[in-house]
Amino acid sequence: MNQNRHRDLLDEAEAQTAWIVTYSDLVTLLLVFFVFLYSMSSLSLEKFKIAIASIRVSLSESSPSVGLTQLLQTPKAVDNAISIEDIAGLRSTDERIISDVKKFITDRKIGDYIVLQMMDNKITIRVQGKILFRSGTADLSDRARPVLNDIARIIRSYPQYHVNIKGHTDNVPISTSQFPSNWELSAVRATGVLKFMIQKGISPYRLTATGYADMLPIIPNDTPVHRAINRRVEFVLEKEKK
Repeated sequence: MNQNRHRDLLDEAEAQTAWIVTYSDLVTLLLVFFVFLYSMSSLSLEKFKIAIASIRVSLSESSPSVGLTQLLQTPKAVDNAISIEDIAGLRSTDERIISDVKKFITDRKIGDYIVLQMMDNKITIRVQGKILFRSGTADLSDRARPVLNDIARIIRSYPQYHVNIKGHTDNVPISTSQFPSNWELSAVRATGVLKFMIQKGISPYRLTATGYADMLPIIPNDTPVHRAINRRVEFVLEKEKK
C-alpha cells in the first residue's frame, strides 16, 4: 500500500514538472532563431543571389547547390552589402538613393559642394556650379566628370525615377555671342549635363532639362559667396507615375 502511494506521488511530481522539458526546448529553438537572424543581419548581395539561384536549380546537375550553412560561413563582403531590411523590402527606394548619394559624397569628400534634399516625395541633388563648369561657360570641368559619373551610376540603378535637370545662375548679367543672357547659359548647362547622362546609359525618356537663369535663387545674390551658391545644377528625382 505504501509502495503504491509512493509511486503515485512520484508520477504526480513528474507530471507537474513535465512542462519544463517543453519549455526548455522552446527556449532553445528561440535562441537558435535569434542567432540565425543576427547572422543574417547583413550579407553580400552576390551571396544572396547565389543562394536564390541555388534554390532554383537545386535539382539540376548543371549547377552546384550552395547550402545555407555554407553561405553563412563565407566571410562577409563589404562591397555590395545589403541589409535584411533590403531583402524584406522594408527600406524604401528613396532611402536607398539618399544612402547611395551620401556615400559617394563622403567618399569623394565633396560635402561642401553638394546638398541633398528630400521634399514633397522628390529627391534633389544640388551641385554647385563651380565644381561643374568654368566661369561663364557651359563646358564641363575636369572635376565635374567623376562627380557626374557617380550621379549617373545612382540614377541608372533606379530606373523607376524620372530626373529633371535644372540649371541656375546668379544675377550677374552675361552677354556673349554664345550666351546673350543667363537664360541661355543655364539652359545650355542643364542640357549639357543631360547629354552626359545619356552617354552614360540613361534613357533620354527619363530625363528633362530646364534653364531657370537667376529666377530661383536659394539666397539673395548680395555677396560673392551667395552668388556662388546660387550658381548650381539640380537633379530632381521623382518616381514616375504608373
